[in-house]
Amino acid sequence: MIERFKQVVRRHWPRLRLRTILLLTFLFVAALPGFGALFLRVYENSLVRQTEAELIAQSAALAATAAVDWPGPHPLSPAGEGVTEAPSIDLRLTRILPERPEPKPLYSGENRAVLAWADHLRPVVHLTARTTLASILLLDAYGRILVGVRAGASYADLPEVRAALGGQPVTTLRRNGAYRQHYALEWLSRASDLRIHHARPIILDGRVIGVLLLSRSPRALFAGIYDDRGKIALGVVLIFATLVVLSGLLSRGIVRPVEALRDATRAVAGGGGPVPPAPTTAAIEIQELYRDFGVMAEAIDRRSRYLRDFAHAVSHEFKTPLAGIGGAVELLQDHPDMDTTDRERFLANIGADAARLNLLVSRLLDLARADMATMVEGAAADICDVVRGVADAFTAAGFRVLSNSDMPLPSVAVPPHVLGSVLTGLVENSRQAGASCVSITVQVAAGFVELALQDDGPGIPGGDRDRVFEPFFTSRRASGGTGLGLPIVRSLLQAHHGTILLAQDDGNGAAFHLTLPACEATPTWGA
Repeated sequence: MIERFKQVVRRHWPRLRLRTILLLTFLFVAALPGFGALFLRVYENSLVRQTEAELIAQSAALAATAAVDWPGPHPLSPAGEGVTEAPSIDLRLTRILPERPEPKPLYSGENRAVLAWADHLRPVVHLTARTTLASILLLDAYGRILVGVRAGASYADLPEVRAALGGQPVTTLRRNGAYRQHYALEWLSRASDLRIHHARPIILDGRVIGVLLLSRSPRALFAGIYDDRGKIALGVVLIFATLVVLSGLLSRGIVRPVEALRDATRAVAGGGGPVPPAPTTAAIEIQELYRDFGVMAEAIDRRSRYLRDFAHAVSHEFKTPLAGIGGAVELLQDHPDMDTTDRERFLANIGADAARLNLLVSRLLDLARADMATMVEGAAADICDVVRGVADAFTAAGFRVLSNSDMPLPSVAVPPHVLGSVLTGLVENSRQAGASCVSITVQVAAGFVELALQDDGPGIPGGDRDRVFEPFFTSRRASGGTGLGLPIVRSLLQAHHGTILLAQDDGNGAAFHLTLPACEATPTWGA
């Protein structure tokens, strides 16, 4: 079941770039403190509004009770029924007023009916205050305190009381002068030293008969956190789960693929198998790294095989002249009285074998330089000038080279000396094979310059055509051929995004077809 689920995930896993994975992770981690602070601010604001809503509900119930209990005949349903009053306090926007001042003394006469009404409501107010822990004052229509501390004094000058006497319920935030810090982190709360004040008019028959003034400290932030610890713990678990998912994303997209590539690197270094395919859950850059590493491993393996075969061929080529030199020296040492003719013959053989070894070393160095050659940026050669130069050099030596290079041609993206070496090697190869003339035909095709070299020699036997580009393969070994000329030419061309092919045998000598990138062309293939 788990493996089946993993297969479904791999099949539908989105291809993400490494920078995208890192950006998402860093953004989430960087945003966590901001989310935490925002959560505390929003949560604390919710606690304050919850306290305000409680005061609104208490005042509405007490106002309805007070209106019903008003002396004299009147309807049982007070005015304003059905109006929904939502909490309005916002800790960020609501203005914070100073601590509520002491009420002012008032010496005017009192209405006995209103006092009797207040006495009748006093037990209800006190019982509600003890239950809800709110401070509740009952004021008459002039702002005089009827029930509560400092009864008989006036709060008519308070802004919230003036608004309530005008028929509008109001909630305000004021400083709490009695606040004392209870625990070390209480300073994190913005509402810890505040107190909510709510003034509600008592309306009967469309007129204000009194005011209820309620106040209470908002619910403490950390007490609320403790009370809501289950919900907060769920949020913490969700955040932790998100971090785990991000960690898994990093692991799947970066860590595990890199570890697998590390193991594959060690396996390849130890001669192990091929590089495994990139995991589907890996980042795009990691997948590209897998592909590039696979290409590199194949190139290394191909180069290793080439070096192994090349070393075997070199040892085979060197073995014959070295054996001849060793045998001649042994004979000269064993027969010091050898006659002059034999001695000169053996010394000549030693000299010929040494000359061949010297030629092999020289050509091997040329082949090594050709194999290690790289394309030169900005290189350009005028193919007409190079062809004419090669033709003039061989013509002066008594060998004819014909060409059609008088037509205007684009420059090729190959250094002039490299192109000259290639053409010289091919023409010299034809001359040594017994040809008396080589024709070079040049034409332009699809951003490339094509050269066709045709000689009038005996051609290449059918059985040798597939091996002419193999190092050390030659049919002229007896006449000093090394078999490295054509491999050197091919390596030089491949290093500059060119190709050389042996053309079809038409019975008129050997023919080679070369393709070189023009300077205006962008090569799409190479060695």
